[in-house]
This record gives sequence, C-alpha cells and structure tokens, in this order.
Amino acid sequence: MSINVLALIGAMLTIATPLVWAGIGEVIVERTGVLNLGIEGTMYLGAFVGFLTAAGTGSPWLGLLAAIASGIVAGALMGLFAVTLGLNQHVSGLGLTLLLIAACDFTFRLLYAGERPSLDNKFRAFFPDVEVLNQHWLTYVGFLVLAPAAWWLLRSTGMGYRLHAVGENFEAADVAGISVSLTRYVALMVGGALMAIGGAFLTLAVLGSFTLDIISGRGWVCIALVIFARWRAWPVVFGALIFAGTDALQLQLAITSAFSAVPGELMLALPYLAVIGALAIWGRTVRYPGSYLKAYRRG
Repeated sequence: MSINVLALIGAMLTIATPLVWAGIGEVIVERTGVLNLGIEGTMYLGAFVGFLTAAGTGSPWLGLLAAIASGIVAGALMGLFAVTLGLNQHVSGLGLTLLLIAACDFTFRLLYAGERPSLDNKFRAFFPDVEVLNQHWLTYVGFLVLAPAAWWLLRSTGMGYRLHAVGENFEAADVAGISVSLTRYVALMVGGALMAIGGAFLTLAVLGSFTLDIISGRGWVCIALVIFARWRAWPVVFGALIFAGTDALQLQLAITSAFSAVPGELMLALPYLAVIGALAIWGRTVRYPGSYLKAYRRG
C-alpha cells in the first residue's frame, strides 16, 4: 500500500475549505442562540446561484458576488421565520433547506434539462508546481484570514460581546440596550453569506459545474462540527480537517489493492463516522448557550 502524503494533505485542504467557510458562518449564527438548519440549503443556493451567474456572465467573480447576495437573502429569510415570527427553529431551518434545494433543482432542470453544463472560466489554483500548496485562493483566505478574523471578532470585539450576550441571556442583553432582533438578523445574514461562499467554492473553484448532489450533506456536517467546537472558530477548523483528512484518506485507500475487498459504502461512510465519533467523545458535556433555540418577545 502506497499513500501520497502531499496529495493527501492537498486534498484534505480542498475538502475542508467549504466546511471552514460554512462552519464559521454557523458559529456566528449560533452564538446568538439561533440554530440555522437552513445551512444545507444555503450552501446549495450559493453553489447554484454562483454557477448560474458565472455561466451567464463568464466571470467567476460575479458568480461569487451573486452567491454572497443569495446567502444574505437566505439568512434574512431565516430571520423572518425564527426571529420576527418566532417560529420553531428546527422547523424553520428544515423548511428553508427544503425550499431552497427544491427551487434550485427546479430551476436547474428547467434551464439545463438533460445537459451537464460547465464553466468556461473558474478560479484557478495557485502554485501548480508545489502539490500541497496548489490550492485555490478561497482556501488560503478561509484558513489564513477568515478563521483568525472570526476568532478575534468573537473573542475581542464589541460585536463579539453582543453576539455572546444575546446568545447567553437575551433579556439581560435587551436591558443593556442591545437589540436582540437586529443582532440575530445581522448574524444570520453574515453567516448566510459565509455558508453561500462555502457552497460556491465547489462550483466556482473545484468542479466548474453544478450537480444536483453537490453539497452531499456538508451542511449537516457543519452543524455537528459547531457543536463539537463548542461555538468557537478554531476548533471548527480542526474538526473540518478531521473530516476532510478522513475523506481524503478513504479516497486514496479506495484505489489501493489492499482495500479492494472493503465495501465502497463503508469507505464513503468513514469521514461521517469520524465526525460522529468526535462528537460523541467531546460533545457529551457541551453546555449550550442560555438562549439557544428560544424566540425572544420583548416585554
């Protein structure tokens, strides 16, 4: 059995990138006490809108901007359901995911019935002569800019304190003059934009095309990663690397003769089993934010 370590690390970074973007987006949202189960649908929307715009304009940059805008709209829609109307957050998030995926699937089939469209232009990877560094710029921004910026924002800024205050005790935050609804809306829209970037990364940087199973449960993986990370940015990155590393490893093992007799379904399940195992070990004693899943009604 021979494993190319550099190729393994490179694949791990690429696989982890959408999880880092969407996972940190979910951390920001859940810090306010809102569980956004619309993350799967938001990533799907970002992937589709980004591809559709890039295919129509020939510019992946415009595709990325359109994906960000779609994520903001999806976050605002989740805010309407969970914040303004005070609906059950589980139902709101699942309903949003089903709505967005169904709308994207319907539009895709309508526009590209029986076709397999692809982009003429997509974001190019850097450093092609160095295997492990041959990553897309969104990967570098995600790991080197987004993650430390999110850590600093949540830990050391007034906005981070407001997010934490609303998530822990929204009544006390309201008394202190913090707008609970506005804070949650802002978190949902910023988080939605980051989730959409995670989805758009797959179409605009990796595949250069759109398929109906492009997200494949990555949004649900991010939900587990956030709980595993206990609503902190850097542990989400660490959890994403665990999942991605296991996924990249099973891809290499699947093509080696030593593991040819192992059922393919078991190999595909390995990264998800790794996440479940990590969640079972580190998530048993997790303390949820005090306002988690609670709708706030002033007065």
